[in-house]
Amino acid sequence: PSPEPLILKMVSSQPKYDLIREVGRGSYGVVYEAVVRKTSARVAVKKIQCHAPENVELALREFWALSSIKSQHPNVIHLEECILQKDGMMQKMSHGSSSSLYLQLVETSLKGELVFDPRSAYYLWFVMDFCDGGDMNEYLLSRKPNRKTNTSFMLQLSSALAFLHKNQIIHRDLKPDNILISRSRMDASDLEPTLKVADFGLSKVCSASEQNPEEPVNVNKCCLSTVCGTDFYMAPEVWEGYYTAKADIFALGIIIWAMLERITFIDTETKKELLGSYVKQGTAIVPIGEALLENPKMELLIPIKKKSMNAQMKRLLKEMLAANPQDRPDAFELELRLLNIAFKDSSWDT
Repeated sequence: PSPEPLILKMVSSQPKYDLIREVGRGSYGVVYEAVVRKTSARVAVKKIQCHAPENVELALREFWALSSIKSQHPNVIHLEECILQKDGMMQKMSHGSSSSLYLQLVETSLKGELVFDPRSAYYLWFVMDFCDGGDMNEYLLSRKPNRKTNTSFMLQLSSALAFLHKNQIIHRDLKPDNILISRSRMDASDLEPTLKVADFGLSKVCSASEQNPEEPVNVNKCCLSTVCGTDFYMAPEVWEGYYTAKADIFALGIIIWAMLERITFIDTETKKELLGSYVKQGTAIVPIGEALLENPKMELLIPIKKKSMNAQMKRLLKEMLAANPQDRPDAFELELRLLNIAFKDSSWDT
């Protein structure tokens, strides 16, 4: 019998959650499908071992981003609670808490070295929405291309991104593996599944400026310099280490283009087929951001297949993938333009 449910005596003497099975292992944690004892509701529980400063930093970034969101959005993963465990002790973790356990984690992340006894078992448990449909790659690549699904997914993703940017969050690692599918609400046959943007381990919450802390921050002016993300989805300016939220727009452009035309590549490490657009240079495939960094004037061949998109969509994708971030629409304009395209499309496509 697995020892896990013993640990899950979360905060009280009665376990609050029962773990059912492991559903995935990420770069820094194990995700389980679990059930809330009281309500039998299904949740996802992500268990992160805090044994290395990198893990602690990723976990705290995810925690800060998800706990800074005051309202829920249907297309963004929702954090129900976060529990901090040290050996046999459990406590609920809250943002800005002065608990010594929490502060030890923050200090570890800032110093880049463990400030607590490495012999203690230190874990963070994130309780989140359970998504039963795998990720966007698995969902789309196991089905025939479908225009209605494409349209629905584009609208859901642009809505999620507008919401995150409005909440001053830059995701920095948008890619189909980090977009989860929730099918639980699909009773009617015509409903498309719900997408949820997840994995906020690299995200950045842009805090207010020192000068006027009252004024909300514009994420398109919040400059970041840490080169992070996944090669194929990274904007040219991210490779250089000077970028804003417009990098998320670029990543979404790569994802949407790949979805509309079913452009995929094989991940060298996992040998999995992934959705993502790229340029060919000889026999090599090169991330578009990297190619644009070398040659900002490079023309992208959008679409590759003649009938895959209309003129408006083609123009929008070209702008989302512009070498200069200032030429890209922001998340709010993007959402409006996609709604416009979708509406025009559906009015003659019944």
